[in-house]
Amino acid sequence: MVTGPTRRTDQRRPDGPSAPAGHPGHPAPAVPDAGRPPFDADPADAADPTDLADPADAADPTGPAYPADAAGPADAAERDGAAGRAARDAGGAGAGPAAPWALPRLVVAAPASGHGKTTVATGLLAALRRRGLTVSPHKVGPDYIDPGYHALAAGRPGRNLDPWLVGEERIAPLLRHGARVPTPADIAVVEGVMGLHDGAVGRGGYASTAHVARLIDAPVVLVLDTTAQGRSAAALVLGMRAFDPGVRVGGVILNRVGSPRHEKLLRDALAEVGVPVLGAVTRTVEVAAPARHLGLVPVAERAPESLAVVDALAGLVESTVDLDAVLDLARSAPPLTVAPWDPGLAVGGPAGAGRPVVAVAGGPAFTFSYAETPELLAAAGAAVVTFDPLRDPALPAGTRAVVIGGGFPEVHAEALAANTALRAELADFDGPIVAECAGLLYLGKALDGVPMCGRLPHTARMTGRLTLGYRDAVAATDSPVHPAGEPVRGHEFHRTATDPGYGDRPAWRWDGSPHGFVTDRVHASYLHTHWAGRPSAARRLVEAASR
Repeated sequence: MVTGPTRRTDQRRPDGPSAPAGHPGHPAPAVPDAGRPPFDADPADAADPTDLADPADAADPTGPAYPADAAGPADAAERDGAAGRAARDAGGAGAGPAAPWALPRLVVAAPASGHGKTTVATGLLAALRRRGLTVSPHKVGPDYIDPGYHALAAGRPGRNLDPWLVGEERIAPLLRHGARVPTPADIAVVEGVMGLHDGAVGRGGYASTAHVARLIDAPVVLVLDTTAQGRSAAALVLGMRAFDPGVRVGGVILNRVGSPRHEKLLRDALAEVGVPVLGAVTRTVEVAAPARHLGLVPVAERAPESLAVVDALAGLVESTVDLDAVLDLARSAPPLTVAPWDPGLAVGGPAGAGRPVVAVAGGPAFTFSYAETPELLAAAGAAVVTFDPLRDPALPAGTRAVVIGGGFPEVHAEALAANTALRAELADFDGPIVAECAGLLYLGKALDGVPMCGRLPHTARMTGRLTLGYRDAVAATDSPVHPAGEPVRGHEFHRTATDPGYGDRPAWRWDGSPHGFVTDRVHASYLHTHWAGRPSAARRLVEAASR
């Protein structure tokens, strides 16, 4: 049993040349899963060998982003003509035909939150990697923390699949892209969000785990907390399966099983309804993952301990789950026929001849980022460099623009304040700055009385109220990333408030109210966005950095 959720960062296989120092490597068999058919490489790799050649493809994931519903800004369309407009409208999603790729894949789901999805998904990723397989990790929804744990387990970036943020037409292309970069994967594992059929509020099953499973045509493994139930577990699984016949529930992993007798009762009941049991985790097994006010603690804040948690989860899954049966289920997914998402197509190529340095905040205080952000910036012509506001006394040399995403500055406020040299540089920086949530707090005058950068006129404080949910926003003011009037989808997730709540030139409007700040060349707000859904933001920022 696991007492909390779980999460990761992005590295490579520990036994390979790019293994992170100190990672406990696991010897891999010479032939993965001997006796079974070999996994196929993505034919698209042969068709476009340059696709993986750019070192920027392996850049440290960091950033914000958008939706699929809106086209790029009119000035970009006029500049690039019909071809540029078509590429931008497609957002790099399946822009052309692609050879089918038989990528084994599955979705780890549950009837509700708290059943153990993250525990099982993280353990599966790590256990399959121990077998010598290259595993591509994905997460349904906007969450930043789980993909960090996924990345630590899989050794490659964890990526989000969120129809609300990027549009449903980009989900399968983004899956294929993530499974190819930096190298083709043998299998993709997608962790769901909340309950299998829980979607965006007021929109039925839209953006639910079931919705994503249909979009990527993947079988589902249900993780089921069996505490205080017996035969009723079969009725629950049967209902989850029948609710949407378009979603194939291919098996169940039982969690928190009380005893061998309890396990037999559950297995017999599920056999009656024809649902295979792929594993059973008992209540006596404890793997603790620490949490705080916004969920699990990010990997970057507890790196050594995170490695131990992931290692324990791998052992847990190896000892309780039939991995061969899981692989067989993943292999039952039909070939992917959509073209992979392409950041170069999405942004319409480099914005100019130069390579302006775009500095992206990272480190323990700023861990909320999407893997596609640096890819889009690099494709738009930027040289993407990360910096740590906790430790680096200055911005990277030659910085022309700054991106500061989400995270937990409230946990690190004193250390951030102690870096007075960097705070002063950001207060006077004359290039464009994009800040989301934690970045908004960092650029203000103070956070709970602790001095911050003072670039923006607000102060911030922790509250007891959690603000979260999807937002349909419209850019209220021209900024380095959005023209006024541009519609953008995003999400909020915070327990802080700013005073004032918005500036004279707000960044956004939604639900009839202004939000955020645009001042000088700064765009800052609580809204998290996904630039794969609105790639014009990356291009616009690089253009602003080049001026």
